[in-house]
Amino acid sequence: MEEQVDLVGKTFVDHYYHLFDNDRSSLASLYQPSSMLTFEGQKILGVDNISAKLNQLPFDQCRHILSTIDSQSSSSAGGIVVFVSGSLQLPEEEHHLRFSQMFHLIPTLQGSFFVQNDIFRLNYG
Repeated sequence: MEEQVDLVGKTFVDHYYHLFDNDRSSLASLYQPSSMLTFEGQKILGVDNISAKLNQLPFDQCRHILSTIDSQSSSSAGGIVVFVSGSLQLPEEEHHLRFSQMFHLIPTLQGSFFVQNDIFRLNYG
């Protein structure tokens, strides 16, 4: 069971950051109206607002370099919590930005998952 949770977590994270780095507008498909994003302390509710926030970030291109992916089952309903750490490389920037991100994934009736909760923080220092 834990191997399955780890596989789902890793597969989701690979997909999420591939979309973020290459086709950010497609990230909207991973959220629902009840989804919540906390981005650097700012709480954003709903797929449309989350999509707008992610698409209005002050950079068009970036590359995520992942260091760790930790996954846990979150409930008997099949939810999964995924914690990611890594660095973000922006064009024209010499130094990478360290970040942490947490996703709470909830299964859908179609057999996939959506992001119920997403918390993102840059790690300074």
